[in-house]
Amino acid sequence: MTRTPSRPVAVAATTALLAAVALAATVLVPHLRPVATAQVAAQADPRVEQLLARMSLDDKVGQMTQVDRGALKSTSDLATYRIGSLLSGGGSAPSPNTPQSWADMYDNFQRTALSTPLGIPLIYGVDAVHGHNNVRGATIFPHNIGLGATRDPALVKRIGEATAKEVAGTGIDWNFAPCLCVARDDRWGRTYESFGEVPEIPTAMTTYIDGLQGTTLGGTPSSVLATAKHFIGDGGTAGGVDQGDARITEQELRSVHLPPFKAAVDRGVGSVMISYSSWNGVKAHGHRYLITDLLKTELGFTGFVVSDWAGIDQIDGATGFTGAEVAAAVNAGIDMVMVPTDYQRFTSLLKAEVQAGRVSTARIDDANRRILTKKFELGLFERPLTDRSLTSTVGSAAHRDLARQAVRQSQVLLRNDGVLPLAKSGRYFVAGKSADDIGNQSGGWTISWQGGSGNVTPGTTILQGIRDLVGSGATITHDRYGAGVDGSYTAAIAVVGETPYAEGQGDRPYGLGLDREDLETINRLRSAGIPVVVVLVSGRPLDIAGQVDDWDALLASWLPGTEGRGVADVLFGDYNPTGKLPVTWMTSGSQQPINAGDGKAALYPLGHGLSYLPITTSTTATTSTTTTTSTTTTSTTTTTSTTTTAPPPGGCTATARFASTWQGGFQAEVTVTNTGSARLNGWTVTWTRPGDQTINSLWNGKLTQTGTSVSVDDVGWNGTLAPGASGSFGYTASGQAVLPQPTCRAR
Repeated sequence: MTRTPSRPVAVAATTALLAAVALAATVLVPHLRPVATAQVAAQADPRVEQLLARMSLDDKVGQMTQVDRGALKSTSDLATYRIGSLLSGGGSAPSPNTPQSWADMYDNFQRTALSTPLGIPLIYGVDAVHGHNNVRGATIFPHNIGLGATRDPALVKRIGEATAKEVAGTGIDWNFAPCLCVARDDRWGRTYESFGEVPEIPTAMTTYIDGLQGTTLGGTPSSVLATAKHFIGDGGTAGGVDQGDARITEQELRSVHLPPFKAAVDRGVGSVMISYSSWNGVKAHGHRYLITDLLKTELGFTGFVVSDWAGIDQIDGATGFTGAEVAAAVNAGIDMVMVPTDYQRFTSLLKAEVQAGRVSTARIDDANRRILTKKFELGLFERPLTDRSLTSTVGSAAHRDLARQAVRQSQVLLRNDGVLPLAKSGRYFVAGKSADDIGNQSGGWTISWQGGSGNVTPGTTILQGIRDLVGSGATITHDRYGAGVDGSYTAAIAVVGETPYAEGQGDRPYGLGLDREDLETINRLRSAGIPVVVVLVSGRPLDIAGQVDDWDALLASWLPGTEGRGVADVLFGDYNPTGKLPVTWMTSGSQQPINAGDGKAALYPLGHGLSYLPITTSTTATTSTTTTTSTTTTSTTTTTSTTTTAPPPGGCTATARFASTWQGGFQAEVTVTNTGSARLNGWTVTWTRPGDQTINSLWNGKLTQTGTSVSVDDVGWNGTLAPGASGSFGYTASGQAVLPQPTCRAR
């Protein structure tokens, strides 16, 4: 979601034709397979049906309207226009920006909504995309790209639970998260909102939904509605252009971008947000095939669909929304429209479209049924006001400890020439624009939409984390630009990278290199002749191949959030790095887009990540003999030597399943499980494919084919498996949908 009205979009010569197609509310694309288009309604709830029977058209249109809190001309308009939902866009906050002020604001709005004749409560949404990031003092967790590096769905679920408590503690009951995009081009300014470049990683991280909603939506006071966004293909736009066009086949759309959303629907996600982007020239906000046929009918989604900020305004390529656009969006399957400002015009237009018969009463009732069902499930009718017992959880010590653990696990050690881990004694020089900047290390969507440098919210910077960790055992000197460094220091730490940005403003089509200040700072440190450790704070891989050979170590810290001590824990060896790249790291910016399996030579492949070598200790045996006139004593110390050797290979099994199928093709996932009693150091899976079947793409594995014989080797990070642990790879194929009968050989 974006905070401010979208910037003008380029309109191609075919705009009129595309607009006509979109506004017809039925998108006919010849290559798409036929799908039943019947609405999939939420399971009937007697309370919903009883309420729906009492609602006027004004009531129903109001429920489908979402307004930004800052756009309300008067709080009383909530009752006048029967508004069903409010939101806070990035930076839209009460003053003072405290948890208590948020709760007071929410309760005030809610009381107004409850004053209407039917007393239907509001549902209030926020973009709490890495913690409750609009609220000053909230715990800010790593952005999704860092969480993808952890490969830890259980950790992500715990983060969802913690975020839900902080969100609910301010009264809010709906979170516009998680973002399940599959980022395929690092030039895209939303890359850090993606868990990874292959569908398996964001699919695994849909556990975040379980954390937000709980086992049952509304089952606990801290349960908040989750949102799977942005449906669909925003991570695959040409050139990585935000709000651009995903010019891809349906096969690629289904195999790469759909699996995380299917997993979200299977987990019972309550809402889905539509993408600003287009699919082959048609805006998703007006795409009936994608919203109604694919999401609601084929996937069986029974929650409600919400537009993105002013997203329906873009359907016809012109500024502002029209009645035709409103009808196109609603008929395509959008249930709630994030207007977000001119709600008087929107409600008037939607009513007019219904009265003119261009939007059916059945479609309006379906949208209301979906929205009201979630309000009832959340318990808003019974418990409409803030549970103040949760307010104290905002920024709590327990949540900050969890965030610190997430930071530790998200760090990816890309290069180490033996300098790491650093000893907690010695003299260290810390430099770089992000060493002592909580805003830089938190990134966009932190207090404001685009984020900002500086002391934007309480937390521990990486510099402070280093100082706290080493205490009095080491001397820490800091200068942002590296002034004063010399050869007397044990090592230097350069914390460099990107400054905050969000969608649109984060697009970097003309280069992904370090800026001049970063390069000059690093060179200044190198000139001292001491080891230089580079800590890269960024929302994506950067173009560093021309410099990295001059660095002694490189740690990808992503955007760690408020708990910078987690970075220090890894630098100084309190935590052995376990993070693995969730994206392919380019050798050159000219390679973009670069992804696993595309044949382009990477600087560091998907899944790369080093750990510190185990310490080998040995004790030298000594034998001493002491002789006196009365006695002879001989004492012997036994030699102890510890060396690390790879255990012998264990056994493994491979099982295959369909992830999705379509006419003429399918996507399969193969899971490899270590069935032995020792660690597995690698595996090879083999099978024979049918003669008319062609493997088109494969990820998380190294593919070899000879005739119909198929062999797949692990790619390192998914090949080292503890006893009982599993790794996986996936592929798409055309031809008959026949699963392989794979065999596994351990290495």
